[in-house]
Amino acid sequence: MTRFDRLLARLAEPGVVLRLAALVVCAMELVSAGSALLGARTEPYDGLVAWVWLQFGGDANDRALLLICVALLLAFVALMWRLARQGLSVATVNRRMAWLLLVDLLAFGVTPGLPFLVTAMAAVVLPARLALGFAAAQVLLNTGIYVYASTTAWLDQFGMLSSMLALHGLAFGLGRMAAAEAEKRRWLQALLAEQLSGEHLLAEQMRYNERMQIARELHDLMGHHLTALNLQLQLGGALLARADAGGATQALDRAQGVASQLLADVRESVSQQRSSQRIDLSAALQALAEGIASTRIELAVDEAARDLGPRTAHALLRCVQEGVTNSVRHAGARRVQVELRGDGNEVAVSIDDDGRGAPGWHEGRSGNGLSGMTERMTELGGQMRVTRTGPGFRIELRCPRWV
Repeated sequence: MTRFDRLLARLAEPGVVLRLAALVVCAMELVSAGSALLGARTEPYDGLVAWVWLQFGGDANDRALLLICVALLLAFVALMWRLARQGLSVATVNRRMAWLLLVDLLAFGVTPGLPFLVTAMAAVVLPARLALGFAAAQVLLNTGIYVYASTTAWLDQFGMLSSMLALHGLAFGLGRMAAAEAEKRRWLQALLAEQLSGEHLLAEQMRYNERMQIARELHDLMGHHLTALNLQLQLGGALLARADAGGATQALDRAQGVASQLLADVRESVSQQRSSQRIDLSAALQALAEGIASTRIELAVDEAARDLGPRTAHALLRCVQEGVTNSVRHAGARRVQVELRGDGNEVAVSIDDDGRGAPGWHEGRSGNGLSGMTERMTELGGQMRVTRTGPGFRIELRCPRWV
């Protein structure tokens, strides 16, 4: 995935889109407010704060009201930015709803034209049914405020109701569609990255198997023939020794020495091939990290990743894939840190994310993914531990390096 593709994937995320929309609205309002402060005639604010201001005898074009509304607008943008950035990583639905109500109050305080952004935000960070109820409440609240403050005919009021229904319905639909597409993209990226890293490990295992096959062939073929050659030269030396003992013996000794040395070299090469049971896991981990654009995967891998037994490498990669996939799909993590380090004859791996975590988690309620990780480590004589469940989630693995 190229850098440009990563940028496009990043810009397509609902949180980024909502932050950009909030910044655009803020910029437009700041330009309008600046123009008003410089004496230009602009549309006055018509939110709840302006309504209260008028009730106490103020004027809609007062500079003090303008500054108050601009301050509320900046607070609205700041909270929208924070909520859009955190998104689903906010721990509970109740907490997300509290943030949305606070942002919505600021929006209504400035102008009734802002709450549709809050509706879109709710469609992204809330479950579907709750987000639909929030959008319906937004329509009713906006319409109620307009009807209460307006003296126009019922037909105009009906038209306002239809407009609000269309605006907030569009915001809800776009928010849900963006959230669904982002979730599908995260799942697809995780699956593709998992497959690509598995292919890297498979290629490394195939190279390992090829080395072992070459080692067996060298021993079975060249070793056998060189041993036979050595025996024949010894016999020739014994026969020739009857005619020319001095010269034949020297020649045969040299031939025997070369053959013995060659045989020793072949045996040494075979021994080295057999002892070089290394699987390099670094490429597979790098492929996994680079294949996921929605979440930043940070790798800290030492030389131990290049010197692992086949079973150890396979089990660790599957465990890291499972941990990263859980962080991306279920925890809504923005960053996952994967560390692999050697510790003597053992290897230790940690998977640490900044997602929602699982405050109520305990070992007896492990899902299939965590249970599978535990089983893989147990088969190798290692262990898997969950060392933090909130904020974020941290898993630590430890097992022998050469299995």
